[in-house]
Amino acid sequence: MSEKERAKKDYLQILKALQELPFPVGKKLLGEFLNGTTTHSSIINHRLDTLPSFGSLIYTTEELNTLIDYLERKRLLRYDSVKGKRFWKVLVLTPKGVKELKEPQLDLHERNVIIQSTTITPEDRKVFEQFPHLDTYNDEQKKAIISPHHNILCIAGAGSGKTTVLTKRIEYLVRYKGVEPHRILAITFTRKARKEMQERLGDCDVHVETFNSFCEKQLRIHGQLLYDRTMKVCTYSDKVKLVRQALARIDLRIPRALALYFTSAQQRHKTSEQLFATFVNDCFFIVDYFKTQNSPIEDFTEDAQDRVSARMIYSVCKYLEAAMRKYGLRDFTDQMIDTITLYGKHPQLIPRYSHILVDEYQDVNDTQVTLLNMLGAQYRFSVGDPRQSIFGWRGSRIDHILDLAEDKNSQVITLDKNYRSSPAIVQLMNKVIAPMQLPDIHAVLETKKDIKLLHFSSTNLEQEFVVQKILESELPRQEIFVLARTNKQLKELSTKLRQRKIAHVIKNDEIRHSVEAKPGQITLATVHAIKGLEAQLVFVIGCTSTNFPCKTSEHPVLDLVKVDTYDKEEEERRLFYVAISRAKKHLYMTYATKRKTTYLTSDMLTLVGKSKKIAVFERLKQWRSETARILSVPPYMVLHDTALSEIAEQKPTSKEELLGLRGFGPSKVHRYGDAILKIVHG
Repeated sequence: MSEKERAKKDYLQILKALQELPFPVGKKLLGEFLNGTTTHSSIINHRLDTLPSFGSLIYTTEELNTLIDYLERKRLLRYDSVKGKRFWKVLVLTPKGVKELKEPQLDLHERNVIIQSTTITPEDRKVFEQFPHLDTYNDEQKKAIISPHHNILCIAGAGSGKTTVLTKRIEYLVRYKGVEPHRILAITFTRKARKEMQERLGDCDVHVETFNSFCEKQLRIHGQLLYDRTMKVCTYSDKVKLVRQALARIDLRIPRALALYFTSAQQRHKTSEQLFATFVNDCFFIVDYFKTQNSPIEDFTEDAQDRVSARMIYSVCKYLEAAMRKYGLRDFTDQMIDTITLYGKHPQLIPRYSHILVDEYQDVNDTQVTLLNMLGAQYRFSVGDPRQSIFGWRGSRIDHILDLAEDKNSQVITLDKNYRSSPAIVQLMNKVIAPMQLPDIHAVLETKKDIKLLHFSSTNLEQEFVVQKILESELPRQEIFVLARTNKQLKELSTKLRQRKIAHVIKNDEIRHSVEAKPGQITLATVHAIKGLEAQLVFVIGCTSTNFPCKTSEHPVLDLVKVDTYDKEEEERRLFYVAISRAKKHLYMTYATKRKTTYLTSDMLTLVGKSKKIAVFERLKQWRSETARILSVPPYMVLHDTALSEIAEQKPTSKEELLGLRGFGPSKVHRYGDAILKIVHG
């Protein structure tokens, strides 16, 4: 059998297995089933080893995961949620997958590498010589700026100069290709990115918009063709007012509503104003979700674990749905959906751009792609980075950028030179994101290595370390970021910084307007909120196995209405990549539990400078293992990890100081004291 025939048989075997298994399974169990593992309890208990597909493939875990991810992107299978288990995802066949089993069409032999490094040909270099003003740019950047291809995807790695390339391409089109500026549309996601692009382009009369500003302008001009009344954009104040009305209608006061919606743990670290802001945002998230599904809000309370809370949210959302129509309000989602509807009814109104340039293409959702396709420009230039696709929870789909990369009509240009971070940081970035099988990023700057992974015995000590490092640093405060996975971590650290009178700003997922640090202020931010920014010194705190990937949710009912069709754990990996890639020169990753994030594997630790504390801790563990072996007892009976960690933290200088530490009594000090003090102080 040829390699091509075997590849086709293998991918069909995965689809057959999903059809054959008596219940949905996750990626790990599917892999063990296909590889013929006989030690998994589910395989044994359910007699799965008697099924025809059991043991039908011999692949490594990484190879099989890559193949499954590819089939998911091709819409042949999808991830479904398990009721009551937010992080449990199972794989199921799609209707397209069922059809593929009956009539195989996919040419898997062409799957090998989705995105490759860009080849610069002698012909390219001859063309470059005609534009000496581009000599300061690298060859891949030059190619992206001047390529004549109709459909270009520019895969721009972190720190590779994507905004520069995008604006320089616009300048090239206007100055050297004679494209009229008003025939060019540059479109991005945030007002901040839009403003930056406009500033770089200067007086160039190019249309630079966010998706929402573009749609709002279209609706203001042509809205009378779509609406039977005057419409206005729904502001945050409007949203708060409507939610208050909805709660009053069901005779609920705000404190009671918040108590029903949030657990006591979720309430503990937020003010009532912050909780209510989350409540408002979640309610409108649900309303928008059903809009994007082109469906009225359906009753989602039946499967709820807490039906009282779910019924409250359902009642509020139904009221919001009706009230927005009644009062003539449209939000960001309405802007895009209504613009698409307008163009569908009146195609003659579609603006005729010759060139459309799209920034942050990895963040597009289905509605935005539909809008871009309706605009139908002859030339489209899309720039983005699959490694930084981190907004699946709000509808963005990494599939869109990967599908475009596989489109035979696309020219894919990769920007793989990093002008931001030290070589060691770039090397760590590449290792963290390696499972995506994308071309490595290459460091350009020559700066010395300063990466550390630091383990502390308590969160308090972890935070104290960050505070002390900030106080010691001679860097401008605005060149220091402290990044965390959750808002709770930021809140706790902020309290300590205020006590030390360290000026700072907080950027988190709930802030509606951009907050930037001023001179003298450091930035505390969730990773989602920091994307696109960079600093000389970056702390990533809470690098634990429960934060990366994050196992908690601050939004209790969202899973009731939204079946996630993406791999949350891999998106969490990308989120960790975004966090570490913000650092230019100094990167400190810290954690205060026994288990660090699984995204930092043992081979990556060779890149990480170990602190003296960690080195002492490891020597203590070696001594404990040897002592336990001699005494024929388990290691924990000599000393617990917490005791070893505290020794490494406190570095006692005498047996008297040892007595003050956790886990020590006179007998243990007498028995082990001399050996421990020798290890600590060499």
